[in-house]
Amino acid sequence: MSRVEFSDREFELSVPLVIIGGGAAGLVAALSAKAEGIDPLVLERDAVPRGSTALSAGLIPAPGTRWQRAAGVIDTPETFAADILHKADDEPDPNLVRLVTKTIGPTLEWLAEAHGLPFSLVDNFRYPGHSELRMHGLPSRSGEELIDRLRTACEQAGIDILTDAHVDTLIASAGGEIRGIVVERPDGSREEIGCDALILACNGYGGNPALVAEHIPSMREATYFGHPGNQGDALIWGEALDAATRHLGGHQGHGSVAHPVGILISWATVMEGGFQVNAEGRRFSNEAKGYSEQAANVLTQPDGIAWTVFDARIADIARQFEDFRQAEQAKAIVAADTIEELAAKMQVDPAALSSTFNDVEEGKSLGRSDPFGRNFASVPRLIAPYRAVKVTGALFHTQGGLATDGQARVVRQDGSAIENLFAAGGAACGVSGSGASGYLSGNGLLTAVALGRVSGLSAANMLHGA
Repeated sequence: MSRVEFSDREFELSVPLVIIGGGAAGLVAALSAKAEGIDPLVLERDAVPRGSTALSAGLIPAPGTRWQRAAGVIDTPETFAADILHKADDEPDPNLVRLVTKTIGPTLEWLAEAHGLPFSLVDNFRYPGHSELRMHGLPSRSGEELIDRLRTACEQAGIDILTDAHVDTLIASAGGEIRGIVVERPDGSREEIGCDALILACNGYGGNPALVAEHIPSMREATYFGHPGNQGDALIWGEALDAATRHLGGHQGHGSVAHPVGILISWATVMEGGFQVNAEGRRFSNEAKGYSEQAANVLTQPDGIAWTVFDARIADIARQFEDFRQAEQAKAIVAADTIEELAAKMQVDPAALSSTFNDVEEGKSLGRSDPFGRNFASVPRLIAPYRAVKVTGALFHTQGGLATDGQARVVRQDGSAIENLFAAGGAACGVSGSGASGYLSGNGLLTAVALGRVSGLSAANMLHGA
């Protein structure tokens, strides 16, 4: 059980900086601190650092990068910030939005130059809500590659990563300053480690059913597609330290997880001209609003199931992602030369699916909006052979969390900062607002990497007395 112990006792072992969590946020924080001459200790509860990062597509949105410039894309932090705020109805803290949108581009270029991460721009489709092509990824377009390369970079930099190390207790002074942590090992033994600064890069609370039911009741029955270690430790510790929290209902859902194999299906299947139908073969929403809010829409359909219908051209685009290739290998994608044949393989009413298909294609040819509000102007038509995949809605990760300042320090309810406690990734409040609809594609890794960078540099500055 996560808890905070208030004590002034001394520690036999002490290090300058402890980072709890070995996902993208924690490893970027570690690399940043190491570059400033600080030797961090990363504590990871799993046998191998993976976290929620490994379950993602590994795509990070960033403006004004050299990869965008090479592709002729003109983008700025201000444009990106406007997209984030528009998607979330201006709910996020504009200062936080400004911080992460200005930080992320230089951070990706630093990771490429200093640590050899071969980012490139996804230039063949645009994610919903983004006004420019700004999604960056590694060659496999997978989170597993991202976390593997970050871990390798840490190993090459000589950063200590202690695995199978579950931190369940923070030790703080009476005034709330962090003094150390307690680690539980797989054999039940416990170790106390003192520290001068602590970065919480550990988790949100998506894997804690009680907290999900409390803060996101619409997702209480949803499949959880995130890391099981996301138990809300950072939130529990923060509240014990009188930390402010924000937008705890904010989360990323996804309306396209292949069922029953549980593989993420790229939203390019929708944005490039596809659509979703229920078990009756009929559409039920505006799919183009975003994959996060679509999770709840899918879950309201019979048995919480939908089908995404697309074509071979879209499959070629989606095939750049490792997840989609895995779905094809698992035979989750069905193919047919006619809509009638596709309906038979989907086991839906062929007349209903044909009617839906015709309505969608007519909307494209006429460039009009449909009754759900989806505008089909300039949306490519579907051409045989066709494809379909059975999907369900899922909860990926939470977006609310501990409030932080411009240095990624955790802020108390009275607005003062806990000087030596920092938060990034799922531990910190992100930039998605209070619900699912505010999630702009890539917001999770945006704040993980950007706040990882800020927290690592800020902790190093504090330790150097700057």
